[in-house]
Amino acid sequence: MAILQNTPLLAALFGITFAQLVKIPIHYFLNGKLDWKLSTSTGGMPSSHSAAVTALTTAIAYESGLNSPLFAISAIFAVIVMFDATGIRYQAGQQALIINQMRLDFQTFIQEAKGWQQKDGQQKIQELKTLLGHKPSEVFAGAVTGIIISVIIYSFIV
Repeated sequence: MAILQNTPLLAALFGITFAQLVKIPIHYFLNGKLDWKLSTSTGGMPSSHSAAVTALTTAIAYESGLNSPLFAISAIFAVIVMFDATGIRYQAGQQALIINQMRLDFQTFIQEAKGWQQKDGQQKIQELKTLLGHKPSEVFAGAVTGIIISVIIYSFIV
């Protein structure tokens, strides 16, 4: 299959996979808690988005050269993805934290004001996802991860 010979694609996919899986031991080392959900979640250290786009861009640089239009497209794509990860998505996560706290505060207010008793089978209110984006350090770590992955692939495998 030709797709299995597409080294830039494989490097990017490996970058995503590696970054997602390495989040688990990093989180365990920093917090003492084993959280398997991190393997499929957004956010966290390192950024799998950054690892993927930098692995892709580095692999394209190896294959097409730094002066190729394909490298230019990939580099701009990588910058946009990493900017989005630290900007819009990170701020959306911060807003979700505040909204979740406001919801808890409102629930407490209602319970105290009206003396409500919690009923059996009451539906849990689903919290908004707060880990959407990345801190700059997480994006940087992901970018370095992606570059190293492609350098290793092109130095030792291809």
